[in-house]
Formats: sequence, structure tokens, C-alpha cells
Amino acid sequence: MPKRNLLLCLDAFGTLYTPKAPIATQYSEVAKSLGLSGFSDADLTKSFRAAFKHESKLHPNYGRATNLGSEKWWTNIIHGTFAPHLSEGQAMPKDLAPKLIERFNSKEGFTMYPDVLPLLQKVREHGRENGGKVVVGVITNSDDRTPDILKSLGLKTDATVPSGPGDFDIDFTVMSYDVGHEKPDRRGFEAAEELLRTTMQRSPAPNEVFDPDSWHRIYVGDEYEKDVQGALGAGWHAVLIDREAESIPKDVKWMNDVPPGSLVDVFAEVRAVGFSSLAKLTEWLPLHP
Repeated sequence: MPKRNLLLCLDAFGTLYTPKAPIATQYSEVAKSLGLSGFSDADLTKSFRAAFKHESKLHPNYGRATNLGSEKWWTNIIHGTFAPHLSEGQAMPKDLAPKLIERFNSKEGFTMYPDVLPLLQKVREHGRENGGKVVVGVITNSDDRTPDILKSLGLKTDATVPSGPGDFDIDFTVMSYDVGHEKPDRRGFEAAEELLRTTMQRSPAPNEVFDPDSWHRIYVGDEYEKDVQGALGAGWHAVLIDREAESIPKDVKWMNDVPPGSLVDVFAEVRAVGFSSLAKLTEWLPLHP
């Protein structure tokens, strides 16, 4: 029996949204407003990467693994970014970390890609055209700020509390911070499958028996190792969004120049496909058997 229903999940950072300006530029802007100086964006990029790597190793998964907490985790990274650039005896501004954390908790720090809403609108047509159901989720390696960022960018999301399918742009959000494991670990995808079950139990037809085998499970992300390999390892199909289209892995079928047709037919032959944008993926939606 053909699958009629669609579970489409997407990565967040780099797939749905991106920094409004380079992170180092925004860090510099806030720091200089508080009286710091003597560094370039290149200096901050280097020290940020070093601080991020150090903190990730010491306190994995945004501080959740060691119960440090995400706010303290980011505070440590921010202080670690600027500490090498302070003059002798200069104090770290007390408002620096709070201001940067607040900025990157909303649309002040991020912007949504323009092809996100057209994709979400188009994917809902799957149910209307095929008589199936559509559930859209987010699976992301992130702390607990992601739902607030999505809402700030104008998306209707019910965070981690699922309701009936289609009531929101994003029906549920799965964050590695809550799951306790980061992609490519399959447990984030398993958490999404469980939220799918919960979502359908809250649908207008509560007596309908949930059949997981009746669902296409597709994951969309911008990183091969975390997103594509994670999805494939969990038994999903994967879509790689490579906006630069620099290097396409051999096991990802590049679809940019292929005339739009049935993505279901393509997935019958390969497990992972790639596009240069969500707009290109949207041309292949809704799914047709």
C-alpha cells in the first residue's frame, strides 16, 4: 500500500535561518557599544571558534551534558571570545554576555531565508492533493532558544508541545539540548517519531489507528555529516541543502538541474538528494506517488 502521509522535519540554523550579519560583526558591535576596542572581526572569529571548541569539549551539548545550563555555557563562550583582547587590568563588561545572548535569541541576531515560508506553504498541499496528512517538525542541534527564535522570525510554532497537525507552521521542535544527544545520533529522529505519534493522537480523528509505516519521513538540513548521515542512520530519507553547492557527497543525488517530477520515485532509487536552496526543493512538492 503506498504511503499517503508526510513527516517533514528540518534543521534550524543554516537551513531555516542564518545570522543577520556575521557573528563576529555582531559581537564587535555590542562590545564596542560597551567600551571595548582593539580587535578586528577576524580576531573575534578566531577567538570565538577557539572558545566554542573548548566549551563544547568541556561541557557538551550546550552545557546540558554537565548540567551547566545553556545560559552559563554561552556566557563562558562570550567571555572566552573577548578575554584575549582585553588590556591588562581591564574588566569584562557585565552587560556583554546578557546583551549578546538576548540578541541571538531573536530576529535581532538572525534572519529567515526567504524560501522558508513558500516551502512550508507548499508542503501543506501534500495532504490536500493526496488525501494524506502532513506534519512538519524541526530537529536541531541547539539549546532551548530555538522555539523563541522561530517565533521571533514570524513562524507559528508550538515548540515541543504538539497539537493537531497543520495548526502551526512548525508542529513540534526537537532540540538536542532536550534529547540529550546531538545529531547524527538517531535519538533526535526517534524523538521526532514519538512526537509525530503524539501529534496524531491529538488530531480531530482520535480513534484512527496510527500506522507509522504509512508515513514518508524526510529530513532537510545543510550539513552532510550531521543531517544527511543522521537521517539515513535513523531510516529516513534526506535532503541536503547546499546553498554554495561547493562539494556534493557521492551518495547524494544532486537535483538542481533535474526537471521537477516525483520525489517519491527518486527516493525509490536513492536515499539522499541535494538542492541549492529550499526554493529548488519546493519545485518538487507536494509529493506525488
